[in-house]
Amino acid sequence: MKQERRADDGIRPVTIAYIAELAGVSIPTVSKVINGRARVSAETRARIEELVNTYGYRKPSAGNRSNLLQLVFREMDVIGAVEIIRGVERVAREHRFGVMVSEFGRADSTGSPAWDDTVARRPHCVLAVSQLPEAERDELRAKGIPFVVVDPIHDLPVDTPFVGAANWSGGRAVGRHLAELGHRRVAMITGPDSLFCRARQDGFRAAMDTAGRPVDPELVVRAELTREHGHAAAAALLSRSDRPTAMFASNDMQALGVYQAVREAGLRVPDDLSVVGFDDLQVVAWADPPLTTVRQPVAEMAVTAAEMALALGRGETPQQVGLEIATTLVVRKSTAPPSS
Repeated sequence: MKQERRADDGIRPVTIAYIAELAGVSIPTVSKVINGRARVSAETRARIEELVNTYGYRKPSAGNRSNLLQLVFREMDVIGAVEIIRGVERVAREHRFGVMVSEFGRADSTGSPAWDDTVARRPHCVLAVSQLPEAERDELRAKGIPFVVVDPIHDLPVDTPFVGAANWSGGRAVGRHLAELGHRRVAMITGPDSLFCRARQDGFRAAMDTAGRPVDPELVVRAELTREHGHAAAAALLSRSDRPTAMFASNDMQALGVYQAVREAGLRVPDDLSVVGFDDLQVVAWADPPLTTVRQPVAEMAVTAAEMALALGRGETPQQVGLEIATTLVVRKSTAPPSS
């Protein structure tokens, strides 16, 4: 490999950063060219390819990577974090790998010391929970480090490996359940504009439409995925003269807030209002009454993602780049036919 001259006349191996500097472009742009990806102009692509050939740049080989799975969280307080860690560690132990867990915060961490340290460790693969920005994906590709996104919250390019939950099917199961119980005025507390929230809502709407009971737009309230915001949204819906007979919350924390609003209104679950959540947190089985919800296959997602990441690290090509694990409707005591 040709080497890069430094100001002190020392030399070092040519890096992707050096190629980017010479070409006058960003590191992600060079990565796209090296990995044969689109969205680079013909002129820029030709300039980068010429520099790559001139300086003999080569992608780092897999043999240089460590025996380590890097598990990256934006925030450790995501639902199911403990289950995700346990699932990944279980797979790692079976394959004699270690696990490094990092928390980067909400912002794009490219160029931050924490991200630089992660890349410098040369992990066998990276498992990113919820999201992995484009710049980070490009840098990992450029350095020959495979990655998988676990339970993504945003749409991803078709070539990005991921493992998620069948949220659309879970939402549809909720709609079918409430329609079969006979509910017609069903409210929905939606969440942020994330991939999984949209899928849950769309599946629910599809089931209600199929049952001939489309959701009234007046009964749809958007709220953050917290107990406090679920409480506020439910209180507003229950104050209506034509209040709903059932309510679907986008997650279990919102649903627990709905319970609080029902009690404060002098009503009862499910006699006056059926309530359904999503996620199946351990605490909701102990609620009064126990909450009907959709179980997220968090542990299975973690195991599947870790297995996929290890396979990618071995140079294998997965049969499917993206996988969705089935969700399950868990019917408990918070749903019943509407009172006459």
